[in-house]
Amino acid sequence: MRYHLVLLLLLCCWPKPSQAHPWPGPGSTPPAAPAGYFSFSPLARGIYQNILSLRFAEAREALPTRRRQEPSNLIALYLENTLEVLQILVDDDRAAYARWSGGMNARLSRIARGDARSPYFLFVQAEIRLQWAALRLRHGDYWSGLSNLKQGYSLLLENQRRHPAFQANQKSLGILHALVGNIPGEYKWAVQWLSGIQGSVGQGLSELTHLLDAAAQHDFAWEEETRIACAFLQLHLANDPRAAWQTLTASKRLDAQTSPLAAFVLANMAIRTARNDEAIRLLEHCPQGAPFHPFPYRDYLLGIAKLNRLDPDAGQPLERFLQQFKGQNGIKEACQKLAWHQLLAGRPEQYRHYMALARSKGAARTEPDKAALREARSSEWPDVQLLRARLLFDGGYYRRAYALLSDAATTYARAGKSELEYHYRMGRITHAMGRLPEAVRYYMVVIETGARQPWFFACNAALQLGLLHEQRQEKALARAAFRRCLELQPEEYAAGLHARAKAGLERVR
Repeated sequence: MRYHLVLLLLLCCWPKPSQAHPWPGPGSTPPAAPAGYFSFSPLARGIYQNILSLRFAEAREALPTRRRQEPSNLIALYLENTLEVLQILVDDDRAAYARWSGGMNARLSRIARGDARSPYFLFVQAEIRLQWAALRLRHGDYWSGLSNLKQGYSLLLENQRRHPAFQANQKSLGILHALVGNIPGEYKWAVQWLSGIQGSVGQGLSELTHLLDAAAQHDFAWEEETRIACAFLQLHLANDPRAAWQTLTASKRLDAQTSPLAAFVLANMAIRTARNDEAIRLLEHCPQGAPFHPFPYRDYLLGIAKLNRLDPDAGQPLERFLQQFKGQNGIKEACQKLAWHQLLAGRPEQYRHYMALARSKGAARTEPDKAALREARSSEWPDVQLLRARLLFDGGYYRRAYALLSDAATTYARAGKSELEYHYRMGRITHAMGRLPEAVRYYMVVIETGARQPWFFACNAALQLGLLHEQRQEKALARAAFRRCLELQPEEYAAGLHARAKAGLERVR
């Protein structure tokens, strides 16, 4: 989950330009100051839309024209920064990250000499710092990332004090307020260091939903990014996938037919809300080729969605991803998924081949990549039947998954990982199908027998049991299950599971 929240922070620090009369209004087109002013002019809006649509070459070619026509409009610096940050994220380019990171301070110095009367004056500085904070945290530069995060937050608070009617502050403040209480346990020192940032999931979601309600009555410049933020927070921290999908699709601003990034965001949410077929449709019709910047993550996600459906051609997009992607993140997981695809097809030698690649290629910075590396280093192969059920469950094909495992209890009636995983998978499947008493029994078995094991099954079973009791309004039982989840320390996925348990405790407290 941590990767998606970093991606969320990045996505939601990029305001979409408004129309001729942007809302909020105060100071939206301030009088020109000698050192520079802030205005989303029609030319600037066109460049920005190209950036968000991954039409990077067109945006880069238009920037010199914009500088000649509007030499004092400091929004140009914001556009340049956004283009660089988004390209680094899409390419996962460590060299570009090192090459361009120094530009942040130069741009902030020039912006600081702009019109201080404008509500954009502090807001733009805060957003630039938050963009780079998310990138630096993603690349492991924790100290500078946290420093920029703290400074960006302080700038937003000051801008809120100076311009309380400037609603755009609530977009970034809402995200930070929701995330701050769910920083993974290994970063508790960061929470202490960032003690000035306070908030809760409820507070952040309230701010974002209030903003979306207001946006429905106005032409709000940041509706798209606010909607993405609200939806992913509803999914990950509020455990409300139905609301998350409705929030994300309630506006037509996210157009999957014209923007590869919009298609990716919508497909990602579709997979996570049991709409795997819809995800495949979105990704197969995702715009690509000229004039769009290469976007290999489209093939990465398409391969995972097809694998969830057990499609025989699931390996093709994953192979394209490995061939075209020049970054490091996601490589190990893609090799693992290709290995699974080969194992399910009855080609064990190819499973070994891709697991060898998972050991040697890519980086192990994200939880999925770390899990792939652990499997690659292990001599234990996945159980094919359980693997099929796992993938079908991940795609939302619950009845197919249940049919695979419902009569297989005797097959897994032996001590060890396979028996534990069987009960875990059946718990997840019956839970998703609404067979809650069965799910409770399976979860209890997993927690009791797997608590001391290194695998994530018991920890997630406790989390899911808490969510089940929360769903049934059994708050005392939900609190006990969430606390049990926090007590367990599996070797994989602990940070994300604990973050969701903390959010659950807050909801039922």
